[in-house]
Amino acid sequence: MESYQLAEKLARGDRVQELSPGQRPINANRLFRIFGERTTRVLKIYGTAARQRREQHALSALHGVPGLPVVLERGVQDEVHWTMFADSGRWSLGTLPENPSLARRAGAILQRLRDIEPTSMTNLERGIDQEWVTVDFISTFRRMERYRGRLGVSQELLDAARSVRPPFASEPRAAHTNATPDNFLVDDGGNVTLINWEWATLAPPEWDLSKATWLTGLRLGPAAAAAMQEGYGIGLDRVQLDRWTVYNAGMMLVYEAENRIGGRLDDLSYLVAELQRAVTGARGVVG
Repeated sequence: MESYQLAEKLARGDRVQELSPGQRPINANRLFRIFGERTTRVLKIYGTAARQRREQHALSALHGVPGLPVVLERGVQDEVHWTMFADSGRWSLGTLPENPSLARRAGAILQRLRDIEPTSMTNLERGIDQEWVTVDFISTFRRMERYRGRLGVSQELLDAARSVRPPFASEPRAAHTNATPDNFLVDDGGNVTLINWEWATLAPPEWDLSKATWLTGLRLGPAAAAAMQEGYGIGLDRVQLDRWTVYNAGMMLVYEAENRIGGRLDDLSYLVAELQRAVTGARGVVG
């Protein structure tokens, strides 16, 4: 059954609006908002069964933690997996003007993840720890060598990134691993919800905090980035944040290159510029 037809069937006569129109990668998820008489809800149709299993596992393990999406029902139709969520809002931190109050609430969600007892969210024996981060940091920039030209990364910058010390990683805790501004939804009442838990695992708390702080500052501004750390309750010093940013920017660049083989890359110059800036800061050089 085609995704829109499935959405109409599950809407049971209510109006359906697709939230992910346009061109999509193969096996991408599809999102639909369903308008009922009193409430709206959001339908997520997964591109693969594995994505649904991973998200269900994470949300079940974290059940009761404030700031997570509310599951209304789940199902399978013709081997297509779907979940119906309560509507968490029509905006995100990424689409709203800089708002330190909302960023602070987003940071508080990450703080709650950090403070709960580690739980079974992954099939990794130890979760992502310092050894894993160190090895993957080195691997990320080794892989970047293959795509350096396509990405617009100079040999000098790549060599400089490789010379950066991998970031410090404390003991693994529950982590979202992709806490970007777009994944923090905001409703009319100013409530913030962190969505898209398909890649949740046990990881250093610095993983979520660094990515959320960096991208919030980049897209919204320094006041929102500072508020994100205030909500979290613990801040990263500038050198550690830059080391994590080198790693995050490197992962994002490699991901784009490896997932668009033969295709045209989007303009990634902003990521290359951020890699350059963070490399300078991570090496303790005053820019």
